[in-house]
Amino acid sequence: MTDQHSIRVVVADDQAIIRDGLVTVLGLLPDIEVVGEAEDGERAVALAAAEHPDVVLMDLRMPGLDGVAATERIVREVPGTAILVLTTYADDESILSALRAGARGYLTKDAGRAELAAAVRAVASGQSTFAPEVGALLVSTLTGGTGTGSAPAPASSLSARFPTLTKREVEVLALVADGLSNGEIASALFVSVATVKTHINAIFAKLAVRDRAQAIAIVRS
Repeated sequence: MTDQHSIRVVVADDQAIIRDGLVTVLGLLPDIEVVGEAEDGERAVALAAAEHPDVVLMDLRMPGLDGVAATERIVREVPGTAILVLTTYADDESILSALRAGARGYLTKDAGRAELAAAVRAVASGQSTFAPEVGALLVSTLTGGTGTGSAPAPASSLSARFPTLTKREVEVLALVADGLSNGEIASALFVSVATVKTHINAIFAKLAVRDRAQAIAIVRS
């Protein structure tokens, strides 16, 4: 019988050789149990509904129902399951689409075994996790850097509009305006959730707002 504390994982990828490799790697870890394999998004959704895994390791580009659409359905229909994206793509559009769909983590397929294991454990425990290059691109995109994502306003614009905010507070405000949670902001900026909360409280005080909704309204006005 499997240890009751094992993390139950479904692996979703349309390439059999990659699925097999992931199942083998995860199967060597004493605290992780692979409970299903899916070759497309529809199968991933069905397995999530049937098995209620702790984590679905989700590829983005799959035939039929893709990883983003499958993530949206699983997050909505099986809310106790965390989605960890594992994909070849680290462009801003893919990252933002996955996060908006509800993914809790995002790794690229060049991640090592230790990084993959740590990410599975992190998202299973309720944390968000991103590969370093993904986190850097996410911040660049959402704060109006070199990325081409659809952030509410670039950092330079926010800095000019709200001169009392520090550079870091501007970054946090941009991420808040794009709908990220405190945990997601912490992962993207490589700081603690407590630090994010401190920045958000300072932003609220400086902008004379009571909550995130009012802050977002000011940014988008």
